[in-house]
Amino acid sequence: MTDVYCQIAETIGHVAAMSVAVATRSFGIRVPDVVWMPPERWESIDRELPVPFVPDLCVEVLLDRRMPQDIGHRVRAYLEDGAREVIVVGQRGELQFYGAHGQLQASAFGISLSLEPMYFDA
Repeated sequence: MTDVYCQIAETIGHVAAMSVAVATRSFGIRVPDVVWMPPERWESIDRELPVPFVPDLCVEVLLDRRMPQDIGHRVRAYLEDGAREVIVVGQRGELQFYGAHGQLQASAFGISLSLEPMYFDA
């Protein structure tokens, strides 16, 4: 997860964060592994409370999750509540990018993650 965070921060700016609670209308409070949004959006929030909206980019890393079945609900909730993109890193290191109209071939933010194979199931 830290590697994903570092690569995103390096690619689109250092206003990414790890494990930030965000409020979704349809799926309650969720904690994406990595989020990113422009600096002006960070200025408007109280960092002691869950972010009252969904950031522009949310990333879910399924590496340590035993039961990733709810990932579809999470992706939909993030996108329905304002995320411009959701990236899912699968248990084998595969990347899936989602936008408002479904799965994308590549990141709309220009993100390409290089992940160490040793961290993933073969």
